Amino acid sequence: SSKEDYSNSGFDRGHLCPAQNCQYSIAALRETFYLSNISPQDPKFNRGYWKKFEQHVRDLLVEYKDLEVITGPLYLPYDDADGKRYVKYQVLGKNDVAVPSHFFKIIKAQDRTWAYILPNREVGKDVLLDSFEVSVERLEKVSGIIFNSYNQ
Repeated sequence: SSKEDYSNSGFDRGHLCPAQNCQYSIAALRETFYLSNISPQDPKFNRGYWKKFEQHVRDLLVEYKDLEVITGPLYLPYDDADGKRYVKYQVLGKNDVAVPSHFFKIIKAQDRTWAYILPNREVGKDVLLDSFEVSVERLEKVSGIIFNSYNQ
């Protein structure tokens, strides 16, 4: 992919690992801008609920000394009017950059694990984060990723 794939697409180049989390070194900060850390995000989602969610994760560090966080895109099925289920997603630019339907985040603290699936669209600011929480098992099923050390 390239930055040109995002030009006039209507999508932000959304960070999976936020730049704000990597200000401890110039090298780490720069690495957050690699396209491997970028995914197309709806601007209202990226600049709204996702930004609020990223701050929530940083705020957890007040209560928990260390956190492990994994974030990624999802391409989830939907029910169509014909009664069938489909996976459909938009692609951007010459390189067909896939636009995720959802994003996941799994957060592990010393004694607790949270898993979330959020839609890649505008989310009302009054919607509670808890409404997006899922079990680790559910996230494993829809993502195809096994989070071995996160199953507690």
